[in-house]
Amino acid sequence: MSVTSPTPSAVPLPTRRGCPFDPPDEYGVLRQRQPISRLAFPDGKTGWLFTRYEDVRGLLADVRFSSDRRRASSPVRAFPIRIGDPRVPGSLIGMDPPEHTRYRRLVTRWFTVRRMRELAPRIDRIVADHLAAMDRTGPPVDLVGEFARPIPSLVICELLGVPYGDRTDFQRWTAALFRLDEPKESVFAARDALWEYVRELVVAKRRQPDEALLSQLIHSEDPSAGLTDQELTGVGQLLLIAGHETTANMLALGTFALLCHPEQSRILRERPDLVDNAVEELLRYLTIVQFGIVRVAREDVEVAGVRVRAGETVVASIAAANRDPAQFPEPDELDITRSAAHHIAFGHGVHQCLGQQLARMEMRTAYPALFGRFPALRLAVPADQVPLRDDMFIYGVHRLPVTWQG
Repeated sequence: MSVTSPTPSAVPLPTRRGCPFDPPDEYGVLRQRQPISRLAFPDGKTGWLFTRYEDVRGLLADVRFSSDRRRASSPVRAFPIRIGDPRVPGSLIGMDPPEHTRYRRLVTRWFTVRRMRELAPRIDRIVADHLAAMDRTGPPVDLVGEFARPIPSLVICELLGVPYGDRTDFQRWTAALFRLDEPKESVFAARDALWEYVRELVVAKRRQPDEALLSQLIHSEDPSAGLTDQELTGVGQLLLIAGHETTANMLALGTFALLCHPEQSRILRERPDLVDNAVEELLRYLTIVQFGIVRVAREDVEVAGVRVRAGETVVASIAAANRDPAQFPEPDELDITRSAAHHIAFGHGVHQCLGQQLARMEMRTAYPALFGRFPALRLAVPADQVPLRDDMFIYGVHRLPVTWQG
């Protein structure tokens, strides 16, 4: 007679941090004792939490798990929104192949390494202009508002063909979508406003095209394209949100981490050849997608001796996986000299971040330029007074007051 061990009780997703740069301590305990554990969702349902690198990476590449958000529970919010909902044409992150494959193929060509290299001179200029403006203004400044947020916003606006003058609106709508304590009505209003904004932009570009990505998709000669206005709106909305929100938070939080680890910022100033290592290590160490990636089991699946039932929601904690000592020695240490090339901060599998090469290019340019221009850069307030984005889906800092010798 076989003996089945009792099913562990479900607990909510750990969210309380002991250090601004570390994921919650509970992840380390779970990864060691129970790497696949029962998870309680705010909507009352239960599912699973994966915390070990091997399991998380395997899950994200496993076709037995769906990205369809219609059947998934959110680990931190009781109600769903349509960003990434497959009912919205063009929302790649909530789709499975073959629908996902079609959209991704049409857009991928705009985010290759070669195209990012072509953008490098323009990114260099944008970074230099913002550093010069900071120098003219003089310290102290909020690095988020003056540097980290405007650089990726301007880059993605130019790439898509979005008027940069509209940034206040789309940044405000994005913030409402990602804020955990935002009232349901406000979240839906922001979602609808952003959708309508991009839809109107698509309509305008059908009448008067330019050379940017949205217009190129509209007027593509590829016979497999033929995207409707709804599809173009879904693609454009997703690229606009991801293109400014994630990199902005990496630039700010990465700078905060380097300022709090002065030996690492010193190495970066003295060894600019290590910038690629530094970017990958910061991505691993910080992992700003703080609540993980959601999947739904298509069928009953056994993983590492655990039976996941069809229809259950699974959360892959990439923050926990990127701190797994089995994959990264001394994982809780920030070390820009290490090779962190196998981190999964951008996800893994067919849904791996489409814009990862653009994000890398922006960070590889911005970090060395910032610390090179202001070698005496330091926090203008105590580190514990920097407001953290614990209340947002994408982690970072709300503000980063910095100063330097004038």
